[in-house]
Amino acid sequence: MPSLPLRLSALLLALGLSACDDAPKFTQAEPGEARSGGGTTVRKTDQNAFSLPSANLPPSRRVDFSVGNSFFRNPWVIAPSTTTARDGLGPLFNTNACQGCHIKDGRGHPPAPDARNAVSMLIRLSIPDTPAYAKVIEQQGVVPEPVYGGQFQDMAVPGVTPEGKVRVDYSPVMVRFKDGTEVELRKPSLNITQLNYGPMHPDTRFSARVAPPMIGLGLLEAIPEEAILANADAQAKAKNGIAGRPNRVWDDMQQKTVLGRFGWKAGQPNLNQQNVHAFSGDMGLTTHLRPFDDCTDAQTACKQAPSGNGPDGEPEVSDNILRLVLFYTRNLAVPARRDVSTPQVLAGKTLFYQAGCQSCHTPKYTTAADAAEAELANQVIRPYSDLLLHDMGDGLADNRTEFQAGGRDWRTPPLWGIGLTQAVSGHTQFLHDGRARNLLEAVLWHGGEAKAAQQQVLSFNTEQRAALLAFLNSL
Repeated sequence: MPSLPLRLSALLLALGLSACDDAPKFTQAEPGEARSGGGTTVRKTDQNAFSLPSANLPPSRRVDFSVGNSFFRNPWVIAPSTTTARDGLGPLFNTNACQGCHIKDGRGHPPAPDARNAVSMLIRLSIPDTPAYAKVIEQQGVVPEPVYGGQFQDMAVPGVTPEGKVRVDYSPVMVRFKDGTEVELRKPSLNITQLNYGPMHPDTRFSARVAPPMIGLGLLEAIPEEAILANADAQAKAKNGIAGRPNRVWDDMQQKTVLGRFGWKAGQPNLNQQNVHAFSGDMGLTTHLRPFDDCTDAQTACKQAPSGNGPDGEPEVSDNILRLVLFYTRNLAVPARRDVSTPQVLAGKTLFYQAGCQSCHTPKYTTAADAAEAELANQVIRPYSDLLLHDMGDGLADNRTEFQAGGRDWRTPPLWGIGLTQAVSGHTQFLHDGRARNLLEAVLWHGGEAKAAQQQVLSFNTEQRAALLAFLNSL
């Protein structure tokens, strides 16, 4: 039987990849390539693949992981309640548990046509920036819509009226490959109805966001800032149309502007603040960093609803609960890759590089020695993201700014675990608003700085497309 390099060479020739291509030719897996999370990597590939602790987390520290998981998974209840550790939900909210959006710690999805609530997709709201709101913009990144705030909430506790309803409709967009194959994409149209607090500002900007997967977040937090900035510098110097930029966002704890790395537009600086803002916006829960309910002045019943705060002023999410949830979200492990050495996956990796996808989806980093958790330090990881903002073109634009992110900008999402989306989340809906029904559609929506890569993929034949998807599904 021919050796792997010989079989791979034959496959590359069959796929039309000649020796003169600039992209590297991958004939074997790199050492450690299957361990996407380094020493934290786990081997599970079923529906619970995204819910495991880091493989190197010792038993003595798994208790905190399990307790954090319980507060992440179990529903919060309306105040007042005998369940004092979990009361204070709302008054306005999108879901009653973190797992309501991050189903099995995986990816959310847009609402089905018959859905009563959006649940795992939320809508960001803002109005255009003006100098009068300079301080608000500095600290929030946007100017919230005056009546409905910065996030639309379609659920509420009894006695408080939800803000309204969310529906997504779609229209077809046809794309043709060089070989004549046609693919029908779907372009979303957001419809917000039953506005219960009056009309919105006439210039309101909307941005639909599905919940991203939770895996590997502590490792992303542990990537040295200088490594992220070095990517931006290298892209600027290359002058090849790829020009990723860091977002600069407000750190609530430090009270200053720092590097952003989390969220669809890199609008959050660290996991703790990401969690705090999710508790506040998604579930209406207070913390010491955000000690107020997410109600605007126009929402009187919301402001007057009972609070779950303790008699001593303890917020609804205590510092200890917040610590445990942070520990949990930092230590959700990345599953190992599959089939990294098969000829088709290696050919697909070659095509990934040939199209230039690695320019934004940076394959590899080494985490910092002083990571927040010892198990996350000095790990060679493969997230396939530069964590930078890129102009993705008009097709994906939400026309909504967020700190230094423009209306066409999105942070490069990590690709690790993407091939397990169906197993974990029960669907394959991708991109920030879930419009893509599979990975090929997600690739074909790429525009702006990624237009050249998209055009390269459109030149691929059937076998090449299958190889590229085999590589992506191995991640």
